[in-house]
Amino acid sequence: MDELSLNLLFTIIAILILLSAFFSSAETGMMSLNRYRLKHLLKQRHKGARRAYKLLRKPDQLISLILIGNNLVNFITASLFTVVAIRLWGEDAAVVAAPVILTMVVLIFAEITPKTIAALHPEKIAFPAANILTALLKILFPVVWLINSLTNGILKLLGIDPSIGSNEDLSSDELRTIVGEAGPHIPKRHQGMLINILDLEDINVEDIMIPRNEVVGIDLQESDEDILATLRDTEFTRIPVYDDDINNILGVLHQRYVSRIIDNEGLNRSQLTKEMVEPYFVPESTPLHTQLVNFQKHKHRMGMVVDEYGVVQGLVTLEDILEEIVGEFTSNFADNTEDIHTQDNGTHHINGTTTIRDINKNLDWELPTEGPKTLNGLLLEHLESFPDAAVCVQFDEYLFEIIEVKDNMIQNVKAHRLDSPSEPHH
Repeated sequence: MDELSLNLLFTIIAILILLSAFFSSAETGMMSLNRYRLKHLLKQRHKGARRAYKLLRKPDQLISLILIGNNLVNFITASLFTVVAIRLWGEDAAVVAAPVILTMVVLIFAEITPKTIAALHPEKIAFPAANILTALLKILFPVVWLINSLTNGILKLLGIDPSIGSNEDLSSDELRTIVGEAGPHIPKRHQGMLINILDLEDINVEDIMIPRNEVVGIDLQESDEDILATLRDTEFTRIPVYDDDINNILGVLHQRYVSRIIDNEGLNRSQLTKEMVEPYFVPESTPLHTQLVNFQKHKHRMGMVVDEYGVVQGLVTLEDILEEIVGEFTSNFADNTEDIHTQDNGTHHINGTTTIRDINKNLDWELPTEGPKTLNGLLLEHLESFPDAAVCVQFDEYLFEIIEVKDNMIQNVKAHRLDSPSEPHH
């Protein structure tokens, strides 16, 4: 074999290795494409994305096409290199040297390097490759069809249905992970809002309601002066009206109509009754995402929360649900007194009516949210009795010292997080 023939063979082998690198990179690039970004690019009429998506719709055909091309190229390369090796080093040396040298060359230049590049930049590799693969599929379709028919038959014998594609549906937890790892593509505040929306299905109305003992309302059994004082001092837009007990609620009064119920003689109770609207009741177990839809459907902005026996437990507003998504966005007179006061020594003075969710959110703690919804309820459930002040309770790594008990409620608690958790005790 003369030198010209050897050079020609080396050139052909080099071209074949490049073709092998193309098939290897195309396979990794196509399979590494983000399916959701691909669908987004389809909506923008991206030509490369459209061709890639069409190929990925039938992954068995795509894989067969790439493997046919890659294996055919590699086998021809091995045959030609063996001929060259025999001519250069003799048959005995070529049997040992040719496989080792060719394996190293193929691994480095036709497998590892192109696949790594494709994995790092799948769109830059897959979209141009889709043009070539689409043309090759038309040329080699009879071969691809024959091989697919044989392999699909074998898969069916093994109890595998190749017609069933992979499930690309996302669960809520998976979507949370995607949003959380979006990085700079989605601002932190927007990430938080999206995650909060997903969390609505895990939170019930009971978790965010204003408890009945904190509900500001109008008791018709009170004097006119007391009712007028309530109307003057309250900052809430909608006020429940009841007779003696909040379970005997008669309606809801909007602040915009207050001027209509006051005349020269003072409070006009008959007019008050006319300006009220019927109360809207909400079961305490209703998930927040459902209640948000119900508020929109029934054109309400406030609902009275009731338990399974119809007893009023508190109230919930549309604003409360929206604040679960975007955070607090209104200044509220009731918020001027914070429920959690952090001290210089690292401890926290917490109001007993503070919800467990608010404590976890503000202090980045992990107190149990199943069961009692407030710190008072959590401590009473654990103690199983009404304690005196200065009693300490420990939950895992959290230590609570009861400072004040009043009216059968724990009013004030000093809490801090320990360095190492231990079993709860008191």
